[in-house]
Amino acid sequence: MIVEKTVSRAKKWLAVLPLALLTSGCDWVVMSPSGDIAVQQRDLVLISTGLMLLIIVPVICLTLFFAFRYRQSNKAAKYEPNWDHSVGLELLIWGIPLLIIIALGALTWTSTHLLDPYRPLGRIKPDAPTLANNVPVGNLVDKQQLANGVGKPLEVQVVALDWKWLFIYPEYGIATVNELAAPVDRPIRFQMTSSSVMNAFYIPALAGMIYTMPGMQTTLNAVINKPGNYEGFSSHYSGAGFSGMRFRFHGVSDAGFDAWVNRVRQSGGAIGAGGLNRASYLQLEKPSEKVPVRYYNAVEPKIFTAIVEQCVQPGKVCMSQMMHGGKGGGDSHAGMAMPGVNGGKGPQEASERVKGALLKDADEKGSGEHWTAPADIKRDGANSAPGSVSNRNHTMLTPSTQPGTRPVANG
Repeated sequence: MIVEKTVSRAKKWLAVLPLALLTSGCDWVVMSPSGDIAVQQRDLVLISTGLMLLIIVPVICLTLFFAFRYRQSNKAAKYEPNWDHSVGLELLIWGIPLLIIIALGALTWTSTHLLDPYRPLGRIKPDAPTLANNVPVGNLVDKQQLANGVGKPLEVQVVALDWKWLFIYPEYGIATVNELAAPVDRPIRFQMTSSSVMNAFYIPALAGMIYTMPGMQTTLNAVINKPGNYEGFSSHYSGAGFSGMRFRFHGVSDAGFDAWVNRVRQSGGAIGAGGLNRASYLQLEKPSEKVPVRYYNAVEPKIFTAIVEQCVQPGKVCMSQMMHGGKGGGDSHAGMAMPGVNGGKGPQEASERVKGALLKDADEKGSGEHWTAPADIKRDGANSAPGSVSNRNHTMLTPSTQPGTRPVANG
């Protein structure tokens, strides 16, 4: 009998062993991060989970208690078939969850603003004094704080490519592929975009994930507080090479960062790739998988702006110029102008556009010719030819009151 019990217990432990082996390989970096923003996000998760457990645990325990207490075989339990209400019980059931919801709401409201990725950092690390009124760290004038390493944020421009990461350091004039470095306890301001599809920039030890989108720029303010070699990757599926879209993030000392910058500037041979200009970027932009680390010891000025505005290719008009109707781009149709009609000889080629009906005053409507040919050409005296001056202005249509009747324009 004793042997059978021992064998049974051994089988149970053996059944649990594979699960223990699987969980032993888990990386708990999200629960033990090295950056202050990630630490605050972890605390938010723990506090929220604890508040919710204040309801979940008692409910589960009471469910098990009631099931055991009022089981059919328990004749000692009080039987009250006509009971239907209890003020105390109602206050307990609704009051505590309401208080927890209020606490979660307040926590969510404050954390949403304090952990806004666009918001300049209010502190460098938990044991550092909180900055007064959350003054942007780049504007600090306190000598003691500047002496402690709190100074101008490190600017890093991030481009999500297919399928690798490009990091540009405009202050130092260098760029890297699939490798990122930053000094410990120095604020970092990431400016991010994408070359083709939406992606997500994520370093679990540093901060939460931030999406990158083509033609747009997103921002993340963060700081790393412990030296180390951390993993970064894309957390949003972006195609065939998504699984290899990973990079290393090095948290180093100030001296170590200076040495890393010098190594990038002096790079050559197989790992070096000269400077990053429009031509080399267009080559880098082409889809490739599992790309090794690459260094660029010089960067063309404002290339990141050209990437964001989708105009790296020669002759392509930037988005900012498109929004201004092509001014400065040498193309009158580079902007949001409507295409010409009638073989490019239509009225839309005119230097001055006629206002549409929606932009006209009340006394102007109905006094001009039609933008398009009206329903009844003979009656309204207009022309059906595209681009005709007689069809220039919008007017309103009188809806037909009988099925099958065509609406007639009032001009």
